[in-house]
Amino acid sequence: MRVGQALQLNGPELRDLYYTVLLKDLGCSSNAARICELYATDDRAFKHGYKTVGTSLASTLYFVFSQTARERRFPRRVSAVGNILLNGREIAQELIVSRCTRGAEVARMLRFSQVVCDGIYHLDEHWDGSGCDGIYHLDEHWDGSGRPGALRGAAVPLGSQLALLAQVVDVFHTHAGPTAALDEAQRRAGSWFDPCLVRTLEKVSAEPSFWSALGSPTLEQRIVRMAPPDQGLGLDEDYLDDIVHAFGRVVDAKSPYTANHSARVAGYAGKIARSLGIDPARTRWLQRAAALHDVGKLGVSSSILEKPSTLDDREWVEMREHATHTRTILQRVGALAEFADVAAAHRERLDGRGYPLGLQQAAIGRDTRVITTCDYFDALTSDRPYRAALPIEKAMAIIRSEVGGAIDPNCYEALASVIGTD
Repeated sequence: MRVGQALQLNGPELRDLYYTVLLKDLGCSSNAARICELYATDDRAFKHGYKTVGTSLASTLYFVFSQTARERRFPRRVSAVGNILLNGREIAQELIVSRCTRGAEVARMLRFSQVVCDGIYHLDEHWDGSGCDGIYHLDEHWDGSGRPGALRGAAVPLGSQLALLAQVVDVFHTHAGPTAALDEAQRRAGSWFDPCLVRTLEKVSAEPSFWSALGSPTLEQRIVRMAPPDQGLGLDEDYLDDIVHAFGRVVDAKSPYTANHSARVAGYAGKIARSLGIDPARTRWLQRAAALHDVGKLGVSSSILEKPSTLDDREWVEMREHATHTRTILQRVGALAEFADVAAAHRERLDGRGYPLGLQQAAIGRDTRVITTCDYFDALTSDRPYRAALPIEKAMAIIRSEVGGAIDPNCYEALASVIGTD
């Protein structure tokens, strides 16, 4: 934003820049499972580590070769690295288009302007259209053109340029400090970035407060205060539904096995709520909480979510943390904070053996009990990495065996009635 202000952008331009930068990673979850599959590693660690590699071909090759399938047997490593080398162009386009398309789509669902949506979609374009080596999938390109649209120069949206510049500066500042961040931006001037933008960065970063502000513990609050004036979109009930649905789409994109899981759980929750006689306003509220119950899985590695065999102790601890992550994430979003406790408790059990808090029956509310039942049913009747979807009759038998343990008896009866079983 400091660079945008120095460029003397007008009010609407600064507004669109603000939201483009904040929302630039909306689509990142959509390629997590594919990255995990291609590189046979933790998608989060791989993405984070790659961003600090720089533009050197040698360093990029070293990173990819050292990180790809590093915990797998030698034949698997050779196969994974060979696939990347042979099919890098197609891999790059596939993953970038997936991420950029989903990010722009979610931004539209959140009712942001077309300028913001375009800025997110074109985040990986380079100012001169050129990449450096193309080994990877987000920022480097095999064929001398930016992705996904092969744009150049002024055709690259300003928001895309500034968002990518901000990303590079932040990554290298966090990794190695202000000098490294500025050096990296300067190194990419004329290739990744318009030299004018880098010169503006040099100017504003010379101010004493620039780097200290980035490291301030109050940075988040300062960014919130920088929010542009309201765009005229009041947070009515329909808009809140759109926001919740958008969050659900981001979460479900994390794994092909959870596609539409959040929406289905919300749908089942609505049916059970009506069967239980819950009033329409509370039913709508409950459906929102249900749609948000798995937000915390964004903090779980796809190598765990996609694992086709039993999780080990370390992996199980990380998987269980998703419920805590759900509470943490939702509590930080003003419009969604009211759903945090109910959504995060969906893995608690009536017998006290649930997680993350091990709540006893009296502390588990009706709303949470509904969500738990719906989540359980949809998980059993959907494909998972370790098994195929179960028939409804078998799934209901399993759920019936958990009545009084994980499942509330009234919720079970309501579920049986709405899906036509007894």
